[in-house]
Amino acid sequence: MRPVIIFDFGGVLLDWDPRYLYRKLFDGDEAGMERFLADVDFYAWNLRQDEGRTFAEGVAAGCAAFPQYCELLRAYDERWAESISGPLWGTVEILERLKADGYALFGLSNWSAEKFDLVRPTYAFLGYFEKVVLSGEVKILKPDPRIFQATLDAIGYTAGECLLIDDSQKNVEAARGMGFQTIHFQSPPQLRGALAAFGVLV
Repeated sequence: MRPVIIFDFGGVLLDWDPRYLYRKLFDGDEAGMERFLADVDFYAWNLRQDEGRTFAEGVAAGCAAFPQYCELLRAYDERWAESISGPLWGTVEILERLKADGYALFGLSNWSAEKFDLVRPTYAFLGYFEKVVLSGEVKILKPDPRIFQATLDAIGYTAGECLLIDDSQKNVEAARGMGFQTIHFQSPPQLRGALAAFGVLV
């Protein structure tokens, strides 16, 4: 039986890194940029938005805790699109082939719903998915098993019918523990080989 294929987005189909924006704002001061990211615990702060907190709330909280960095946090909200350098074209080509071959395709991503809505029209391939489940909408973050169950409920398949592609080992392990077939994404060539092992030839 052909698997239903579920793609993560950031690090798999899209190259996201806040440094793409902050390198512009720090004008080459890598040490200063890294100090800022560490001081505000940027990834933990950003995850709260991925979990459903609005960016307005997140910026307000960040500015209250780190007034010296307020403008930098506000800039991430206002210029968020600049944290994406573009598609990972090798993976997009695989996705396009799967689409052409008639595979059922779904998305599952830790992503702020408000920011995903901004980027969705920019990349046509995000329209290939029959349904996209976002942490920001269900307010649960991977690797919490509840988001994988919410995905199954939303798409109408069992875990054993699904093949999850994700660049996070923790996410892969959590999904595998629930019965999903999984691929820990590392590169497009590696993904092609891993898909072939599941009988999915691209």
